[in-house]
Amino acid sequence: MNEINAAQREQVAASARGEAETILKVKQAEAEAQSKALQGQGIANQRKAIIEGLKESVEAFSAAVEGTTPKDVMMLVLVTQYLDTMKEIGTQDRSNTIFVSHSPAAVGDLFRQMQEAVMIGQTAASIAK
Repeated sequence: MNEINAAQREQVAASARGEAETILKVKQAEAEAQSKALQGQGIANQRKAIIEGLKESVEAFSAAVEGTTPKDVMMLVLVTQYLDTMKEIGTQDRSNTIFVSHSPAAVGDLFRQMQEAVMIGQTAASIAK
């Protein structure tokens, strides 16, 4: 009789452990999903702040220096970011090999490619509507 009772208690305990593990896995998945959603919101807010900062910089620079266009200012920003990236890569102790175009025309090509990507995105968005 004691063995039957012990076996029944073990069955109940095993069932409870299984339910607890299931609940734990569900809660972990929910927490991970919420974490990823918040990370996405954070990235979106960061990009909005960057865009707003760039917009203010372009407006301020264009107002301060006569004859400059927003395109000129964005090219200057792009060159600065390009050089900062190259510097950062070069100062890392554990940098791996990276192949980056380093000619003076490289930044212009990058700028042109970015413009084309924006134009294609705008065209695709207008077609989707």
